Amino acid sequence: MVLGLLRRLRPHGASGAASGLTVPLPDGAGAFGCETVDVLGQPLGAAEVTVTALDSHRVVAGGTTDPYGYFMAALPPGRYSVMVAAEGLTPVRETIDITAGVALAPVRVTLQPGRQLELPPPGTWLFDPPHTAIRFIAKHVGMAHVHGRFTRFEGGIRVAENMADSQVSVRIDASSLTTGNRTRDNHLRSADFLDVGNYPYIDFTSTRFAYRGGSRWTLHGTLTMHGTSRSVGLDTEYLGTVNGGYEQELRCAALAKAELHREDFTLNWRSMLARGIAVVGPTVQLELDVQAMYRTHDTPTPPQ
Repeated sequence: MVLGLLRRLRPHGASGAASGLTVPLPDGAGAFGCETVDVLGQPLGAAEVTVTALDSHRVVAGGTTDPYGYFMAALPPGRYSVMVAAEGLTPVRETIDITAGVALAPVRVTLQPGRQLELPPPGTWLFDPPHTAIRFIAKHVGMAHVHGRFTRFEGGIRVAENMADSQVSVRIDASSLTTGNRTRDNHLRSADFLDVGNYPYIDFTSTRFAYRGGSRWTLHGTLTMHGTSRSVGLDTEYLGTVNGGYEQELRCAALAKAELHREDFTLNWRSMLARGIAVVGPTVQLELDVQAMYRTHDTPTPPQ
């Protein structure tokens, strides 16, 4: 695969592909290229390109556009589907035919803004515990990953007229941690790690919502754990609003992720194995998979 080569196929200042230049190709292969831009004609770097063979339905090539929005691939002869996608924009799919020894002129692909999901109505939304999960992943003894979750928590979202002014608060019962191994869970609850006897709760309170395009936001706020507060950003994808569930109440859903550094929260237990491998890795991946119910005076209380 050759990336960025297509820039040399265009004369300076031209908007179309140039002729008279050749692209080096493997024997028996052809090539295609695309130039990806937004609705203003600006190049889209890091757009994802996926090439699928139509006869076998297998992905045969893929990657991202270079900073100038270009992508190129050498392929065996055949018919292919090419999909170009970028965050917050509507994907574009094209069909191409590849002939041995032929480098197709680059195709200009314009990605339009993606359809925005309707934001939830202003008001108070309460987490629905049976349909909400707070999970974490930590590296164990330098190789395997431990997956865990917290089973007791409460939280809510106050949606403002201006979504950027909305607020989220979450309180987690630290002792409700579970990884499926009682010995390990007791150790994680102990003074070596969360010290739940002295710090029974993990709290998050948002400070602002930052829009990132499409259905994505960054949720900035303060996380307090093990007696230490730190600013964190949750990468959040809004999944939409629907009527349904317990009593067909109005619900919204979102998926939020963050990477936490243990030592930022003084979780700096340094027990090592004989060969110097840390028992617990320095970072923890946190994920909140949330469903929240619109709360009014007649909204039913979520079941426990």
